[in-house]
Amino acid sequence: MDSVAPRKRGKRLAIIAGAVLAFAAAACALWAWMPRGLQIDGGDLRIGQATRGVFVDEVIVRANAEPLNAVILDAVESGRVEEVFAADGALVKKGQLLFRISNPQRNLELLARQYEHSVSIFNLSNLRVSQQASASDHQRRLDDLQFALDQARKQHARNVRLATQGFISGVALEESEDRLAQQERSLRQEQHANAAETRVRQGAEQQLESSIQGLNSGLRLVSATVDALAVRAPADGRLTNFRLQIGESIATGKNIGRIDDPSRFKLTASVDEYYLNRMAVGRHGSVKQDERNYAADISTIYPQIKDGRFTVELVFTRGQPPVLNPGQSLDARITLGEPSTALLLPNGAFINDSGGAWVYVLDDGGRNAQRRAVRTGRRNNSQIEVLDGLKAGDKVILSSYAAYGNSPRLHITQ
Repeated sequence: MDSVAPRKRGKRLAIIAGAVLAFAAAACALWAWMPRGLQIDGGDLRIGQATRGVFVDEVIVRANAEPLNAVILDAVESGRVEEVFAADGALVKKGQLLFRISNPQRNLELLARQYEHSVSIFNLSNLRVSQQASASDHQRRLDDLQFALDQARKQHARNVRLATQGFISGVALEESEDRLAQQERSLRQEQHANAAETRVRQGAEQQLESSIQGLNSGLRLVSATVDALAVRAPADGRLTNFRLQIGESIATGKNIGRIDDPSRFKLTASVDEYYLNRMAVGRHGSVKQDERNYAADISTIYPQIKDGRFTVELVFTRGQPPVLNPGQSLDARITLGEPSTALLLPNGAFINDSGGAWVYVLDDGGRNAQRRAVRTGRRNNSQIEVLDGLKAGDKVILSSYAAYGNSPRLHITQ
């Protein structure tokens, strides 16, 4: 009879164990090959390495040349442009006629003021004539009263002598004395009336003279406005942005151009707000043209920040480039401090996204990057000073981090 053979359990266990080991090996291999973190394309990445070197504490900005001195031309009167005597870009002299406008209203105002002034002068002349005639009449009356008083005094003195000799009565002497007193009163009254009238006449004359002075000021003002219809250059220089056309109407306050100093220039630069606290008036800078450097110092800082930038002005201190035109662009190098040895990282777009607080550091294989906190210090256009968080030789992604969000790890694909 056939017998049942026993199963080989050991062989089965070995097969199972081998399958488990093969699966584990495959899982490990798959784990090793699986991407970790956010996958990014490495073709467009910019990679930089932290190295020790000399940090040059300066910033390079794009500056525009502008006239050092300029006079703004605004219309002080409204009207219609009748004649234009200068062209945009022309060199003009102070007092040179630029253009002329017409304004009938101003001419009418001038005629009205001239008429008022003439009437006031006529009234003042009449007042002075009448005052002179009145003063002459008063003076004649005073002379007559003074003469009568002198005669009364003489007569009374004779009467006193005659009364002492008994030739006239006491009544006649009293009458003589009364006549003398009356003449004295009449003279005093006339003197008081003359003084009062003189004060009134002087006050009226002063008021009329003040009125005439006011009319003179108004007449000068209106005359100046009429003269302003013929606009002249207030200074020597080059006429800029001057584009008036004959027949054009202009309003008071309208900008019609400016006059620039054609020989002296300054530089205006827009600087990143990061450097605001490190900028100061008097800091040295330079610009380069035709392989020659020209010294330029910061003269003015405008701290108002717009779109993350502020404005500084620089003036040349030891000569300026021989060929400069308004609006011409130059690279200005501004020195902020002395060079020093430091751990350096190339400047890149990442600094705007992280603010210098963290970076993505690559591993040895260059396939993965880990987010790491760092502390940065000064920076210039090409270098960033690293104070903590990196060591020499670390490789860092310098490209923009805007697309990575807050991902702690990056996996770089080729």
